[in-house]
Amino acid sequence: MTTLQDCRALDAQDPLRALRQQFTLPEGVIYLDGNSLGVLPKTAAARVAEAVTVEWGQGLIRSWNSAGWFELPQRLGNKIAQLIGAAPGEVVATDSTSINLYKVLSAALHIAAQDAPARKVIVSERSNFPTDLYIAEALCRERGYRLQLVEPEEITAALTAEVAVLMLTHVNYRTGAMHDMAAVTAAAQVAGALTVWDLAHSAGAVPVDLNGAKADFSIGCGYKYLNGGPGAPAFVWVNPKHADRFWQPLAGWWGHAAPFAFTPDYKPAAGISRYLCGTQPILSMTALECGLDTVLASEPLGGMQALRKKSLALTDLFIQLVEERCAGHGLALATPREHPQRGSQVCLTRTEGAYAIVQALIARGVIGDFRAGDGEVGKHLDILRFGFTPLYIGFEDVWNAVEHLKQVLETAEWKKAEFNQKHAVT
Repeated sequence: MTTLQDCRALDAQDPLRALRQQFTLPEGVIYLDGNSLGVLPKTAAARVAEAVTVEWGQGLIRSWNSAGWFELPQRLGNKIAQLIGAAPGEVVATDSTSINLYKVLSAALHIAAQDAPARKVIVSERSNFPTDLYIAEALCRERGYRLQLVEPEEITAALTAEVAVLMLTHVNYRTGAMHDMAAVTAAAQVAGALTVWDLAHSAGAVPVDLNGAKADFSIGCGYKYLNGGPGAPAFVWVNPKHADRFWQPLAGWWGHAAPFAFTPDYKPAAGISRYLCGTQPILSMTALECGLDTVLASEPLGGMQALRKKSLALTDLFIQLVEERCAGHGLALATPREHPQRGSQVCLTRTEGAYAIVQALIARGVIGDFRAGDGEVGKHLDILRFGFTPLYIGFEDVWNAVEHLKQVLETAEWKKAEFNQKHAVT
């Protein structure tokens, strides 16, 4: 069986171990929730303070030019492009994931209505992240489409002649299961459907190749594996063959071809810049750039491929240790064992006490999170969710996290009243 000493040896041999020094990590905390909110880059506080006190405080409005504020969406977009298989000039950082999904899904439906007006169905995974489903549902109500929700194994069969758009999250937020983007995109396009990919749990966590997969549209967020801070701006990518075909629906002045011409009529910018809308949140953009730089710091050490290798090793170890050391306590694995089907998280199910177990772990300094099921027997059970960000998680962290889980289960610590009181954010 793997020992604590074995894990320490793995950390000593880890070529990425120095990247942990980029972050502020609280003493005594094992942070396994970077798939919800990444940790603070050490550079962020000073950089944001500089943007506040110098660029805003002294430069004032001049900083739109002198500090490069105006070009931030494109500059950050080019950094994100390196992590998702996009080319320079194909990505912008802007708005939230939900708003960006509304933009690209609207554009996709415009294209479908022009090219195949009889297609009136959007297909998505039943356990897709709810905001994606809500946005799709709203657009369906507005435009006379139907949203069809299926299980992962039913996706290919659901790609009928009625389907206009296949909308999926690359890595499932509940289970960590990862789609084969290239294969699914190819199947959708053979069936005549466009693809929209949400990279919220992929960007900065697993290698992504949007251009290689010939995807149509993609969005993602900046505050998970990209370490951009709470509510950090999201991003948009559009296949260049689609970028100039339609206006996106939020035709704001920043997406205009000449924003400071101040013309009364809208003329969309060429390419991805038309997917901007209003004035950008500069302080949040500044923090996001610090987060992006922490991921890009891995490039000399092998980049996303090296991060992926370590991520799989960490998640393999967690699965192994849970099964060895927590056997008999009702935990089941919801995350695929197969490497090509796994993101950078491990999700466990338990029929009783999942929320309380997570709360007991958090009280011990092991921070994961809980995702509620929908009560359907045998499917979509309550989830104990643990994210493994290889930039700052080590193998000893994994061993210690499982040791705490074992103790919580063996002592029934999770049954204490304080761990069974639901908080607003789970």
